[in-house]
Amino acid sequence: MADAIVLINTEANKVSEAAQAIVEIDGVKDVYSVAGEVDLVAVVSTPHFDGLTDIIPGGIAKVDGVLGTQTLMAFRQYSSSDEAAAYDLGVD
Repeated sequence: MADAIVLINTEANKVSEAAQAIVEIDGVKDVYSVAGEVDLVAVVSTPHFDGLTDIIPGGIAKVDGVLGTQTLMAFRQYSSSDEAAAYDLGVD
């Protein structure tokens, strides 16, 4: 599994429209409107690392109103939920 957090800058008047378009892209789990240096944060997940190319530069970056992205690759997920434990392969 390849997971990433994508920081997204948008045109000021297109934050909501961009968020709605981004959340419809296959592989995008969640999109958050945030305060700070970026406008949106997207959580992305795909079975294979190569799939991130289709999702981020091939999808998110091409959404109308998106000015730029920064991708943070996830190495490991820490969670208090039982759901995350179900996906843990136990590999360290």
